[in-house]
Amino acid sequence: MSHQEYLQQPANVALGKKLTIATWVVTVLVWALVGAMRRPEKIPLPEGMSLSFLPAVHACLNSLVAIFLVTALVTIKRKNVRLHKLAITAAMTCSALFLVCYVAYHFTTEETKFGGEGMIKSVYLLVLISHIVTAALSLPFILLTWIYGFTNQFQRHRKMAKRVFPVWLYVAVTGPICYLMLRPYY
Repeated sequence: MSHQEYLQQPANVALGKKLTIATWVVTVLVWALVGAMRRPEKIPLPEGMSLSFLPAVHACLNSLVAIFLVTALVTIKRKNVRLHKLAITAAMTCSALFLVCYVAYHFTTEETKFGGEGMIKSVYLLVLISHIVTAALSLPFILLTWIYGFTNQFQRHRKMAKRVFPVWLYVAVTGPICYLMLRPYY
């Protein structure tokens, strides 16, 4: 199917509305789950089991998300809808895997504190806080952008993607930066 033929598909607004409701339900559940990770008592793991390898996995998954997002942008600029959809699917899959691993790690493992001092600590906290806030706030908009594309609401999809793409890319890039800055203290 050509790019032009793809754009002429009818929009499925009814499905879009249902998925939008699901987006807000999922968003609230994810926010609650991430908030629950902050509780002081951790879920004990079986003897000898450790999830200490997961922060590196988180950084790898976020790096893959960034690569897939840039690929998605390049492919849609070249009007290759099939590869664009594959790249976005890969980015969303890596993001979902990240979320599962992140929650598993933080429910079971004590938080690692940044050990640097002075200006480097300020830089770390600025990057970390902006990463966390941006990730939390962008979640529903990432999902809505995907819904608009999935339901052939291309005008809405394009309009939202122009705003959401740089924010999602920022989250995907700053995640590994936070990991690299915190890595000496694990």
